[in-house]
Amino acid sequence: MLSGCGIDLARQGAELSALSLLRWATPERLAREKPTPERQELARFLEQHGLGVLVLAEGPSLTAVIGVGVGASRRPYTYPQVTQLLELASIMESALERAHFSAKVQHAEQLATVGLLGASMAHEIRNPLVSIKTFVQLLPTHYQDPAFREKFFRLIGSEVSRIDQLTEQLLDLSAPRTYAATRQSLHAVLQSSLDLVTAKAAAQGVEVRTGFAAEPDAVYTDAAAARQVMLNLCFNAIQAVEAHESAERWIRIATRKTAAGVEMTVTDSGPGIAPEMQQRLFQPFQTTKSSGFGLGLAICRDILANLGATITVDPSVPAAGATFRVVFPCQASSS
Repeated sequence: MLSGCGIDLARQGAELSALSLLRWATPERLAREKPTPERQELARFLEQHGLGVLVLAEGPSLTAVIGVGVGASRRPYTYPQVTQLLELASIMESALERAHFSAKVQHAEQLATVGLLGASMAHEIRNPLVSIKTFVQLLPTHYQDPAFREKFFRLIGSEVSRIDQLTEQLLDLSAPRTYAATRQSLHAVLQSSLDLVTAKAAAQGVEVRTGFAAEPDAVYTDAAAARQVMLNLCFNAIQAVEAHESAERWIRIATRKTAAGVEMTVTDSGPGIAPEMQQRLFQPFQTTKSSGFGLGLAICRDILANLGATITVDPSVPAAGATFRVVFPCQASSS
């Protein structure tokens, strides 16, 4: 169903079928041309809603329809006027198509990030399950021991909460989001996702170092957006270290206060960024990895730009790793 301004146009209806073939329709055009049942339905639709012209622009996945009422002068719309409406409909369809594609790509990137966590998260969830299983097996023979029962009930609660927290973080990451900046403690936001990073890094034999030095750490951002950006940068860093032959295998997440706001840095001990990639690093479809579409950094840049934050990368130094810097504003946007 296509709708707007209280007018509904059935997607499988005769009116849209006729309009798809004609691309534009006015009462005068429909009166001149050979009538068909579909065109007659379209003519009745125009009359019923007081429309003087209806135009259509179809894209790969979206359709834009523009209708304009009969003018006060009752004069028929001219072909140049119809052409202008067709161009407007085409522009609207293209803009909606890009927005639709952008939203789908962002969600796909989120799901890809969730996929990267699969094996390491299974390991993290298995640990508390093993503890619970062990205590359940011991419970029949130790039930009369009050100290054992107390320890058992305390452990069950904490381990179930641990599993619940991990699964909630995965679900939160995979859900499509509309971001809005509010006052947040950046350290609390980063800490809430540190378990996910540590789990992924441990599975690859990579050490996670932290240095949360910003004081105060209050920023204006969206917590889900900040987590997604942090995870994307950290997972990229882990992959860079994993692919690099070096005795040093670590990534570091740090914060500090700057004149522009609170800066978060993600640094790794990987091979660094090739100079030819430096200038186009945040453009879509730029990647040196064998998998993925190279959309992660471009999506991070767009998310941060909408929240008044910035992301940059330090100049390339061969074999010296990479450092990404994200600056979050400390004041609410005035726009």
